[in-house]
Amino acid sequence: MKIAIIAGSNRRSSTSTRMCLFIGERLSSLGHTVELWDLYRKPLPMYDPDEESVGEAAAELGAVVAEADAVVLASPEYHGSVSGVFKNALDHLDTEHFDGKMVLSVSSAGGAVGVSTLQQMQTIVRNVHGVNCPEWISIGGDQRRFDENGEPAHAAVRARVERVLNAFVSLASKLRT
Repeated sequence: MKIAIIAGSNRRSSTSTRMCLFIGERLSSLGHTVELWDLYRKPLPMYDPDEESVGEAAAELGAVVAEADAVVLASPEYHGSVSGVFKNALDHLDTEHFDGKMVLSVSSAGGAVGVSTLQQMQTIVRNVHGVNCPEWISIGGDQRRFDENGEPAHAAVRARVERVLNAFVSLASKLRT
């Protein structure tokens, strides 16, 4: 299965991006083809609905998501919402990118958890006709530590990610058939 991951932070050492790297590695180890779009390393121009040409980077992101069988969306929590660069990236995408695809929401928050961000991501997914995974991944506070290999430092976080990814992949494969 092809899985697109959008890491929605514009911070070099973002914990949400680190989580995406770990998720991508885990999904790859399960035999899936993973494409990670890191908005820090591949920023997009500001979305302009009046512009006829979307630009090369936005077109490339659109192709990555359109070709995917399932999508992972990740954003840090900024002021109780998704990051601006993440929302801008989603504005470049539409129903033809998400229609009928399983979408997993992931958030990393400096406080306890990024529930506001996760709920807003799920609202966006519904509006572009994606299918929200009933599970999500939220890390906050002390859970946002990663070891030297890029894995979450807490065994409980690693176990939760494994459980959520198994549910996500199972549901995504059922949607494909």
